[in-house]
Amino acid sequence: MDNILEITDLGKRYGRMVAVEGVRFSLAPGKILGLLGPNGSGKTTIMKVIMGLLTDYTGEVRIAGAPPEVHPPGVAANRYISYLPDAGHIPTWFTTEQAIRFFADFYTDFDEAKAGEMLDAMKIPRHKRVKALSRGMQEKVQLAMVMARRAKLYILDEPIGAVDPASRDFILNTLLAHYAEDSAILLSSHIIADIESVLDEAVFLREGKICMMGEADALRQERGMSLDQIFREVFRNA
Repeated sequence: MDNILEITDLGKRYGRMVAVEGVRFSLAPGKILGLLGPNGSGKTTIMKVIMGLLTDYTGEVRIAGAPPEVHPPGVAANRYISYLPDAGHIPTWFTTEQAIRFFADFYTDFDEAKAGEMLDAMKIPRHKRVKALSRGMQEKVQLAMVMARRAKLYILDEPIGAVDPASRDFILNTLLAHYAEDSAILLSSHIIADIESVLDEAVFLREGKICMMGEADALRQERGMSLDQIFREVFRNA
C-alpha cells in the first residue's frame, strides 16, 4: 500500500535561521509516528509545511501522492488531513454542542455521532461554553473534533501538553480507538514516557535535523532502553 505521507530533504528557513534541514521520512497507513524533540527542534514547522501553511520550503512533501501546494490553500488539508494545532482552534464562545455542529458544517467527513460519543466518554457537558472549561478539557474537546473526522492523516501537535497525567492514558486510548487501518497518525511531543506505548515509529529531531529514527521496537531493542530513556540521553545537553 502506498505511503500516505512522504517527505524528502525538507528544508525551511526563517531569514538566516535554519528551522528544518534535510528532513526525510515517510508514513504508511495504519502507523503512528512520533516527531520527538525539545521545543524549537522543528516539529511544528514540519507540520505546518505538511498542512500547506508554509510554502517557501525546499525539498519535497507528498500527501497521498501530491504536494500540498498543488491545491488552493487548505484544500489538500481539508481533503486528507485532520489537524490539531498547538494552539486552540475552536471559538471559545461556542458550546461544545455548537462546536460539533460547526465542524459538521465545515467538514464533509465529520462524524457527529462519534464526536458526541467521545465528549460523553470524557464527561464533557454539551451545554458549556469552551471558555468555561479547564485547559485540559478544552484540549479534549479539540481532540474529539479532530478524531471525529474520517481522514487519511491525523496530525496532532503536542496533543497531551496541557492534560493532567490521569487523563493522558484515556486520550491515547481515544487515538487508538478512533482512527482507521487505512489512515495514519503523525504526532509531536516532548513528553515521551506517556506516548511511547502507542508509537510504531519515532523520529528524533535536534535543531531541525533528524538525529535518530526508526521503528520504535527496533530502537528500544538496539539501545536496550525505552524511547523516553533514549530521548533523555540524546537531549541531555539540549
